[in-house]
Amino acid sequence: MHQTIAPCLWFENQAHEAAEFYVSVFPDSQIDDVTRSTVDTSGAKTGEVLLVEFRLAGQRYQALNGGPHDSFNDAISLSVACKDQAEVDRLWEALMRDGGRPVACGWLKDKYGVSWQIVPEVLPGLLKDKDRAKAKRVMEAMMQMVKLDAAKLEAAAEAA
Repeated sequence: MHQTIAPCLWFENQAHEAAEFYVSVFPDSQIDDVTRSTVDTSGAKTGEVLLVEFRLAGQRYQALNGGPHDSFNDAISLSVACKDQAEVDRLWEALMRDGGRPVACGWLKDKYGVSWQIVPEVLPGLLKDKDRAKAKRVMEAMMQMVKLDAAKLEAAAEAA
């Protein structure tokens, strides 16, 4: 048996709507399957969408209509490495649309309450720089930002 791991996101009753939203935001994304409930549950009545299997940028996910039992919190987030500032800006705007809210340091919550980290791919290397003073300047600059700005992070690294 081939084992795979797919994060399962618990929604009150917006699993299909959320999956459609997410696949519209990320390239190389699609809804793979929709399972309808065969019995009444707290999140889906008989015949309604219970589980949506989908891919975001090739990564498997599940969205479950589980009812009002649990909600998302900051203990887990989806981190997206962005190739450049244009991608940071595009994803930030898309995920903030229709009720998302900024948090800090590249984090936001989308309209469903899911936490995301939108990170320019240059950041991890800057934070791991062997010049610890440079890495410290980058970290300090990042801590002052809400949406991350790659050019400002690189400028902080080069500041003397």
